[in-house]
Amino acid sequence: MILPENRIYLASRSPRRRELLKQIGVNFGTLLLREASPRLPDMDETPLPHESPANYTSRIARAKAEAGWTRLIQRKLPHLPVLAADTVVVLKERIFGKPANSSHAEEMLSALSGQTHQALTAVALATQNGIQVRVSTSTVRFRDISEREIRIYLASDEAHDKAGGYAIQGMAAVFIAEISGSYSGVMGLPLFETAQLLEESGIKIFP
Repeated sequence: MILPENRIYLASRSPRRRELLKQIGVNFGTLLLREASPRLPDMDETPLPHESPANYTSRIARAKAEAGWTRLIQRKLPHLPVLAADTVVVLKERIFGKPANSSHAEEMLSALSGQTHQALTAVALATQNGIQVRVSTSTVRFRDISEREIRIYLASDEAHDKAGGYAIQGMAAVFIAEISGSYSGVMGLPLFETAQLLEESGIKIFP
């Protein structure tokens, strides 16, 4: 059930994040940060020197929420909370974001094969009182993946636009031998931390 009073804005195009918000009954509209008139500046998502993965993803999620709040002001929309998130995969301190192309995704999956990595998602909520951020960290262990399996997986186009080049909720689930942490966090929006932020802003999941 979606409650009409649970109204927020989601500063994301991600269908996974929309699906997860609907799962917990939050009513939301979408703010497109890259639309024209006026277009916001492109966000530099380059990690800073010596920046930890948690600090990096927190900074990017905060910047997305801030950009969403700016868009809200520009469009003279009601001052409702703006939710944003950022997900990265980390292998031995190496940060994997979204692959630039199929070759990049193949490189990521080859590196993750047979290894244990971390999936971090930072979720940020912007309100009139400022921006609050929570970070979810999960540990994921991949079985060995053959070159043939990687080629077939890439042909499905599932790796496109996914941190680390894989979608836990799709075919890549067969690669995962073990997970410890938040399934929804690996998917792109940790529902426990998201609910915490919403509750603190006055939006009740169970009113």
